[in-house]
Amino acid sequence: MVLENKLNITNQIELNKVEEKLSKKKAKKLFDSGKINQIKAGTFAGLKQIHKYLFEDIYDFAGKMRNVNISKGNFRFAPVMYLEQALKHIDKMPQSTFDEIVEKYVEMNIAHPFREGNGRATRIWLDLIFKKELQRVVDWNKIDKDDYLSAMERSPVKDIEIKHLLKNALTDKIDEREIFIKGIDVSYYYEGYDEYDIHKLL
Repeated sequence: MVLENKLNITNQIELNKVEEKLSKKKAKKLFDSGKINQIKAGTFAGLKQIHKYLFEDIYDFAGKMRNVNISKGNFRFAPVMYLEQALKHIDKMPQSTFDEIVEKYVEMNIAHPFREGNGRATRIWLDLIFKKELQRVVDWNKIDKDDYLSAMERSPVKDIEIKHLLKNALTDKIDEREIFIKGIDVSYYYEGYDEYDIHKLL
């Protein structure tokens, strides 16, 4: 079942390609325009801004809380009936230490507030919290895809693996464009989007 989209694309492979191309361009623009610096780090409102900016050219639901239950593999994300409550709880979670930030990130991943594009938007959101609170960002290039995915899969029960991976990939190059741009490419690769090299997209 292909997600309803603004471009009326009915082929999943074609939609994946178009979504990757358009939203990667928007991610680059988010950084280059300076709009990324106006997002309130660590809030659901901030995450909605990121999601809307990335996906508004493709989906009507960009930046809007989902109204359906979703799952991945055997894992069911937060049920719709508890989603708003979960997001209010996440907004109130502390974010002053490395551990607190990762715990907040894990909770937001369990919430999975959007119909599509959660991982890609939330990794940008995570970096903004690290940047604000610790003057660090993640060099995603240093985290292997399989290691990341398995650590995230286990994180609702045990977050030690994801904490280990993220801690070892932190860098103080918080305003370096290349770290951000490469990070977007890797983030998309985690989700199976690797048709376009972000550096070659104008």
